[in-house]
Amino acid sequence: MTANVIAAPHPKPAPTISAYNKPYWDAARQHELRLQRCAECGRFWAPPGPICPLCFSGEFTWEQASGQGVITSLVTFHKSYHPEFDNDLPLAAALVELAEGPRLITNIVQADGTPPASGMPVEVVFEDHADFSLPQFRPVRPASGTRPPTPQG
Repeated sequence: MTANVIAAPHPKPAPTISAYNKPYWDAARQHELRLQRCAECGRFWAPPGPICPLCFSGEFTWEQASGQGVITSLVTFHKSYHPEFDNDLPLAAALVELAEGPRLITNIVQADGTPPASGMPVEVVFEDHADFSLPQFRPVRPASGTRPPTPQG
């Protein structure tokens, strides 16, 4: 298992796959974070859709994103609203701004006792399930011998 893949602790509800988001979920299954990029204005966007939300062009490609981002907002749930998330409490749900610009709603995992905070750098990890892989984010781990980044805020 590679460093950016984590084992699923228990089953999760499967995503709803559509014609618009199938390339996203297919890439996640390959442990890649792919986003749509407009062929006209060059903007990346998420969530997937049929046209660029900036210039309305229908011409786009799917490109691999860096998987790096920063938490811009978060909430920690102490109550489960779905039985398959009961064992994940407390659950940190965050809005992560990717280096490419789009923001994703995601979970923060593997915080290792460090409470997630706004401004904290994060990186994508993939939680493998039977039929899909779920992109989530964890705090960036500092290189050996360096201090961890501190959130601005």
